[in-house]
Amino acid sequence: MTSPITQALDPYSTKAKDSGTHAPHEKVKALHDIVKKVKTGMLTTRSSDGSLHARAMAPAGPFSPHQVCLVFIANNASHKFDEIQNDAHVNVSFYDEHSTSWASYSGIARVSQDKAEIEKHWSHLTSAWFGDLGDGVHTGDQTDPRVSIIEVIPDSIRYWVATGSKVGRAANIATSAITGKAAAPGQLSTITKEEIQLLENLDGLNH
Repeated sequence: MTSPITQALDPYSTKAKDSGTHAPHEKVKALHDIVKKVKTGMLTTRSSDGSLHARAMAPAGPFSPHQVCLVFIANNASHKFDEIQNDAHVNVSFYDEHSTSWASYSGIARVSQDKAEIEKHWSHLTSAWFGDLGDGVHTGDQTDPRVSIIEVIPDSIRYWVATGSKVGRAANIATSAITGKAAAPGQLSTITKEEIQLLENLDGLNH
């Protein structure tokens, strides 16, 4: 819980914070709207020396209505797998440059080569990221031993949805600069760990 001192020193976050009246299924819909529109997120991992590394990755569909996890298909010969093995805590962020809405997933990455999961999320375009090495083994298709699933299981999700038009948001910021009051041209929401667990249970019932 945010302390009164923090609220006083960070009026923007206090003003932008949602009212808390939105149900988890309403929150996840707003979240999905951002992710589906942006399409590509930045997956951040930590190396053994503590350095943070981020790379652009597109989560694999399909998305179910209550899904809170992110699934990526990736090449397990890449450095991100070493970093996940070193520290499974990751972050995935999405930013819509047109609306300025954004989403941030913080959680644990789980690596799998489950054939059913790979088939579920595989697209014919995915093979372009692997390539056929011509050795009869690394063929770039679903059977390629380099193909793995990275599932990001969030502990918390924060997202910000811009409100009003682009002109209206600019006016809000300009007015706040003149009056000295904090701007809040959007709404900041959190999907808590408890809400994530509830949504995961609902998602499991639909499979």
